[in-house]
Amino acid sequence: MAVDYTVIVVYLAGMLAMGWWGMRRARSKSEFLVAGRRLGPVMYSGTMAAIVLGGASTIGGVGLGYQYGLSGAWMVFTIGLGLLALSVFFSARIARLKVYTVSEMLDLRYGGRAGVISGVVMWAYTLMLAVTSTIAYATIFDVLFDLNRTVAIILGGSIVVAYSTLGGMWSITLTDMVQFVVKTIGVLLLLLPIAVVKAGGFGAMKAELPTSYFDPLGIGGETIFTYVLIYTFGMLIGQDIWQRVFTARDDTTARWGGTVAGTYCLAYALAGAVIGTAAKVLYPKLGSPDDAFATIVKDELPVGVRGLVLAAALAAVMSTSSGALIACATVANNDIWSRLRGAARRGGEEHDEVKGNRVFILLMGLAVIGTAIALNNVVEALTVAYNLLVGGLLVPILGGLLWKRGTVHGALAAVAVGGLAVIGLMAGYGILANEPVYYGLAASLVAYVAVSLVTRPTDEAILATWQGRLAGRTPELVSEPVPAPQ
Repeated sequence: MAVDYTVIVVYLAGMLAMGWWGMRRARSKSEFLVAGRRLGPVMYSGTMAAIVLGGASTIGGVGLGYQYGLSGAWMVFTIGLGLLALSVFFSARIARLKVYTVSEMLDLRYGGRAGVISGVVMWAYTLMLAVTSTIAYATIFDVLFDLNRTVAIILGGSIVVAYSTLGGMWSITLTDMVQFVVKTIGVLLLLLPIAVVKAGGFGAMKAELPTSYFDPLGIGGETIFTYVLIYTFGMLIGQDIWQRVFTARDDTTARWGGTVAGTYCLAYALAGAVIGTAAKVLYPKLGSPDDAFATIVKDELPVGVRGLVLAAALAAVMSTSSGALIACATVANNDIWSRLRGAARRGGEEHDEVKGNRVFILLMGLAVIGTAIALNNVVEALTVAYNLLVGGLLVPILGGLLWKRGTVHGALAAVAVGGLAVIGLMAGYGILANEPVYYGLAASLVAYVAVSLVTRPTDEAILATWQGRLAGRTPELVSEPVPAPQ
């Protein structure tokens, strides 16, 4: 295992080194939060794929393949579909808005007053996303170093918090590119073919397993529909995803770079399901489907390759964790704290803004680590976050982009009614039930349309400003001062 340990330690040290290098580039708010809005297609595609393919997509995707066969790909597949839809239909408009958060977009579209309440919902979602990713360190470090849960969470979480705090989005972008390469080599090019060969090839797998394991819809139509509703639509509105869209240097990068990343997600989904199916042949009686990834890596891969594949799992977890962390801190600072202090969009020195955002990443990182240590049922916590996100924010966000008649009162009603409906229905049906997000989303849509139609239309001046921003006629935010010539 010494070689495997060396691979992991070198990888972790490299993450910290890139955080230090990123700190030297992040000298303005724009550079710190959105990498200066100048990522090209290659870096944009890699980092976008890295942020959406986390521990749930890797360890969880293999686990679903172990449990259901090829249809276990649907969870990650719907994530890829959501990223494709975002890239093709919305990313160019989103990138041209030149904002930092989803709530700023809502304020710009509706004329204010929607930011704080939507910010709280988005903050809860990004916090829980970061927490669930951080908890995944416990599984990986247990396989690597036999560490207890708390120490593993602190170790993995501290590394992510360190490089994210140092360089912000620049550090996260650089580390995500490395993580993308490591995941591609470790999962697609090494683990996938080795797992299939060890299981005897596809012919042996088909002979060994029930036919349901090779049924594309074997996981169930209702489950697939729920995945689409939560993950595909969740990709359209999550702050962690939008913040990556904001890093694109132009419309073409946002559209085509995201399309490449979405297509990569589809391939990654199928790979995880196939690996899980192979693991079912090799280990038919594992205690939990989520043990499939660690078991096949630990028992079937040669020394050195095992370390690289475990590094790939760490890469998957770290990319999602760091992206969710900076999104959580950005929302907490820009949408909640600054507004409550009455300082929203108030000018200031760039150095102060960078320092303030750096402090918030550190504070949110400590909160994430503490919550991860204290929390047990992460699946339920993440379900609550996604249900609130989709049930409360999907309608006002997409409505603002697609329907001119939508008003601020309609948006507030949609957030409040959808959010409360989801909470009430989860209490009645259970947190993991499908009904809360179904009925909550429907209630949010009815409230948005009904209240918008009975209230005064959005002021034409606000809509004109909105259209100008969508058309890309506003190159910089007022709160984002341009450095003076040197």
